[in-house]
Amino acid sequence: MNEIAFRVADSAPATVPRPRSVTLAFRALVAAVGFGIAETAVRGVGQFGQSTGLGSLAAGWLMRTGIYSVVLVVAWRMLRGDRWARLTLALGIGLAGTASLLVEPLAALLAADSAGDLLPDPTVGNVLVAITRIGHICAVLIAIPAMYTPAARAWFTRMRR
Repeated sequence: MNEIAFRVADSAPATVPRPRSVTLAFRALVAAVGFGIAETAVRGVGQFGQSTGLGSLAAGWLMRTGIYSVVLVVAWRMLRGDRWARLTLALGIGLAGTASLLVEPLAALLAADSAGDLLPDPTVGNVLVAITRIGHICAVLIAIPAMYTPAARAWFTRMRR
């Protein structure tokens, strides 16, 4: 009787506690999406009264909603221990996403003749866009390294088995 109970208990999968860094990475990714949504909303409000058509705004929102939804689903899979999700986030958000966030400010920096030209029109909307962009970048810069701490690497390796 004890032998049967031992075999059943021995074959049960062991639960491996998730490292805090992986939870931190997930929360930072959710924050990054939140900052992205906030930036999109601020830009949309700023463009609403301009000549930009409603269809163009809707298309932009639809595209971003799709991207943010995919990021959240992949982040959820990373939180569950899927290594492919961690790699996808590192490449997609860590490299391509961060590069897309930096292109506009770097182009403005290169085009500026003086420091005063960097933010020539400091409206509330422009300042809010800058704040949300900085928050977005900071959240990504927290998330990606957190997924690759030694504890996280060991956990993802164990989860694969």
